[in-house]
Amino acid sequence: MQFGYSWPSATVLVALATFVGALTGAVPAFAGGDAAAGQAQAAVCGACHGADGASGIDPSYPNLAGQNEAYTLAQLQMIKSGERTVLLMAGQLVAKSDQDMADLAAYYASLPAKVNQAEGSDADLARAEQIYRGGISRKSVAACSACHNPSGSGNAPAGFPGISGQPSAYTIAQLTAYREGDRATDEEHGGMMRGVAGGLTDGEIRLLADYIQGLH
Repeated sequence: MQFGYSWPSATVLVALATFVGALTGAVPAFAGGDAAAGQAQAAVCGACHGADGASGIDPSYPNLAGQNEAYTLAQLQMIKSGERTVLLMAGQLVAKSDQDMADLAAYYASLPAKVNQAEGSDADLARAEQIYRGGISRKSVAACSACHNPSGSGNAPAGFPGISGQPSAYTIAQLTAYREGDRATDEEHGGMMRGVAGGLTDGEIRLLADYIQGLH
């Protein structure tokens, strides 16, 4: 099942997130890359992420196609520096310059994002949609749509990634890592993801991950 949605109230929240990000300097400095140069480097990336950036051999690997340039570049830089621990990726980035990584980010941003399918029951998907669009007020869990857009396309000016169509296994792993403090790449946003994930149970994470997989 796929999900398309338009929600004016969430759009207002997204605009507010952009404004706050600009005020706090949360958006990392970004110099645009060369997509053609990035394509020439991306052959080795395809072994895990797929030749199209969205059909990897393992659902624990993220889809890169269609992701905004600034976010992808920031993650590549953090992985290279060791700020984000991804052992398989770190070795691939040792010899990459900032320009190389910017080129890769530009290339993947130029590719069409993948539309995927959710697999849960109607009841599970309805509960996940409620969390995604409205949060869980009793646990102070903010709505995912406020930063990642009702359609899951993200908010590039504020530095928030697109998440729609991501494999559920990858999303489960990332939300769990944020919840447990094993991933802390949200420092520039005040630990926002750790705060949100900290209020989610394993079951709620699974529901959200499946819903996001089918979101577009």
